[in-house]
Amino acid sequence: MQIQRHPELTQRLAAAHALGTLRGGARRRFETIAREQPVVRAAALEWAARVASLGELQAPAQPAPQVWTRIENLVRADAAQAALAHQRTPATAPRGWWHNLALWRGAGLAGLATALLAAFIVPGLQREAGDRAAQVATLQQDIAQRSAQVAELERRLLAAPEVRYVSVLNDERGQPALLVTFDARNNRLDLQRVGGYQEAADRSLQLWALPPGAAPRSLGVLTPERLLQLAAQETAVREVPALAISLEPLGGVPSERGPTGPVLFHGPLIQKQI
Repeated sequence: MQIQRHPELTQRLAAAHALGTLRGGARRRFETIAREQPVVRAAALEWAARVASLGELQAPAQPAPQVWTRIENLVRADAAQAALAHQRTPATAPRGWWHNLALWRGAGLAGLATALLAAFIVPGLQREAGDRAAQVATLQQDIAQRSAQVAELERRLLAAPEVRYVSVLNDERGQPALLVTFDARNNRLDLQRVGGYQEAADRSLQLWALPPGAAPRSLGVLTPERLLQLAAQETAVREVPALAISLEPLGGVPSERGPTGPVLFHGPLIQKQI
């Protein structure tokens, strides 16, 4: 499957690769495709950059200008009041640092500034931290959902049949009777009846491979269902040019005996280009 032709699947696999949820053989196959296909490689690099930048969601926020303006106005007003009071107070002998009015006024201003910072800046920083945490949680939830979607797509991709051989078996009038495909991923033959033929209750249809220069080789006995699966290895159909179906006694005949009844359907076996 050429995933570069499916943009949504490419994005989801690239996201899973960047997050580390794409593992094992699926991860190795994706990396091989990324090395060969520029579109897939670009998606992988883009998602790697996205995940690496999760710690830089927002720039640091600065306090509002009016907060600093209010602090500056209060400091100036208190300094002017202190200067006026000093002018009205008669000069006296120094009484030590404990009675230093300027020292205590400075300490009061420092306390006022701290209170203002706590009242205006800290709540803003807390809101910013809360917003950032909410954004991170939303992003993590989105990543988790995408990872689950990628895992489901990967499961479906691995479960999808990999058809390598196809054969349409026709009757003596050239009318199609069965469609046969070989699934290399699951090592099985899938058969679907497309005609109206139905064998008698005491008879069975048997599928045969017709290798060149060799005797027919049984691939299995069909049941009456219209859809049927037969276990088979690729070696059983590799380099086999044609298939045939014969009418046999109930339960079929051993492979070494070859067909004993009439051949009802036959057709070429075509290998699909990968």
